[in-house]
Amino acid sequence: MKLRIFSALFALIFLFSCNNDKEVLNTLNDYNLSMESKGYHFGDKLDLPAKVLENAESITISFGDKETDKLVVDPKFFTLGDNAVTFNIKKKGGEILTQDATINVFAKNPEAVLTYEIVKEYPHDPNNFVQGFELEGNTIYESEGQFGESRILKYTLGTTNALNEAPQASDVFSEGCTIVGDKIYQLTWRNKKGFIYDKNSFKLLSEFDYPNVMGEGWGLTYDGKNLIASDGTKNIYFLDVNDPSKMVRYISVAGNTEAYDQLNELEFHDGFIYSNVWQKPIILKIDPKTGEIVGKFDFSEIAKKHETDNDSVLNGITFKGENMLVTGKNWPTIYEVKIK
Repeated sequence: MKLRIFSALFALIFLFSCNNDKEVLNTLNDYNLSMESKGYHFGDKLDLPAKVLENAESITISFGDKETDKLVVDPKFFTLGDNAVTFNIKKKGGEILTQDATINVFAKNPEAVLTYEIVKEYPHDPNNFVQGFELEGNTIYESEGQFGESRILKYTLGTTNALNEAPQASDVFSEGCTIVGDKIYQLTWRNKKGFIYDKNSFKLLSEFDYPNVMGEGWGLTYDGKNLIASDGTKNIYFLDVNDPSKMVRYISVAGNTEAYDQLNELEFHDGFIYSNVWQKPIILKIDPKTGEIVGKFDFSEIAKKHETDNDSVLNGITFKGENMLVTGKNWPTIYEVKIK
């Protein structure tokens, strides 16, 4: 009889413990979900629910191979944008509960709403699937994508006739490009390598592998010191221009209320990085030191004239003096806009 009573009591305690664990984890999950859209800023404390705290001897947050016991959004561990983390709750009895979560970290300051006016339009070859877009003098350098059609070419602004071009192999999908002195650097999408051309002759000078941290090649620009590349995530990578296989540093990008990934075509101008977001008619102005979005352009009125499918999207940024030139994949027009 005593054994039965003990077994029943043990089962009751075990059931209570299991139910309590579920309540703790459900409470934590509800809290995390409620904070995803609200987000945090660097320096904020994670105000976990009392139900979680009162059942925990200790709580840590792990980020892959890193871990912290400080419930604070510390830039040593967190980056701007979405952070995939795991909460590890050590109960007072020694058991450990774990739960995965996403913690969004936003920029502290609201980004400016940047406006513009169209001051001139130029013809653009609608067959060009624009991936990279650069202006030097009065010459446009473009990198075109698509398997079997990828190439780099140049033409005079105001015309559509190629002055020179270099086609890529059929298994290459070309991406962003940028000019560095007398050379052109060009990325590829999934080949994990880039090309370096002579700017005048388009002779292929060399190739380079991507740093391992870059999964793909998307956008490329140059700040006068480093190459700056995107790979379709929230991150922007600064690469050694003399050895692009080496990453110097990286930033993660976010605005005051929104995290962005799929950062694509890049342009560096007057101390800031400009980036479009794939399949969105916006261009972000990004602080290259912090990754914070300091301004945002809405090009919906222009984009809706040309977006006939998922491919024909805004995807070309360069500067003509202080005016911006924008175009898109298979667009028949390049727009020169004055920033107000």
